[in-house]
Amino acid sequence: MRLTTKGRYAVTALLDLAIHANEGPVNLADISQRQGISLSYLEQLFAKLRRSELVSSVRGPGGGYRLGKKAQAIRIAQIIDAVNESVDATKCKGQGNCQQGETCLTHHLWQDLSEQIHDFLSSISLADLIERNDIKRIAQIQDQRTGELEQPELDGARIAATFLQ
Repeated sequence: MRLTTKGRYAVTALLDLAIHANEGPVNLADISQRQGISLSYLEQLFAKLRRSELVSSVRGPGGGYRLGKKAQAIRIAQIIDAVNESVDATKCKGQGNCQQGETCLTHHLWQDLSEQIHDFLSSISLADLIERNDIKRIAQIQDQRTGELEQPELDGARIAATFLQ
């Protein structure tokens, strides 16, 4: 049983978007920088998320992405489903043909586990995650770290302004 990178990155990126939603449209380059996910991969994921109406795009200067629904209405399972992923504990991907075309002895056990995982992920919203103290702390550290990466440019501008006075 495995959740692939696609599913993990989709959840991570949408959580980042939700955390920064009050700042206006969020640029994918900013999510890429904070989360260490390639921009081209994010573009692919967000195309799928947009088709599922979990996000909407804002064009033009200052554009980016917004949540398509309130954070409370977006469930983690919806995000995973939107990027065509599933969390499946069966060897046969739920087909029931695990053992030479037939159902294996433990098929129903693993199928039940898959359903439990899906139900669990359906019970958690983006808003639930945003409220977690550990996630707030990590997001704050990421914001500080990316702010520090941008800081040398600001310091250079301040130094230049000082010399021009």
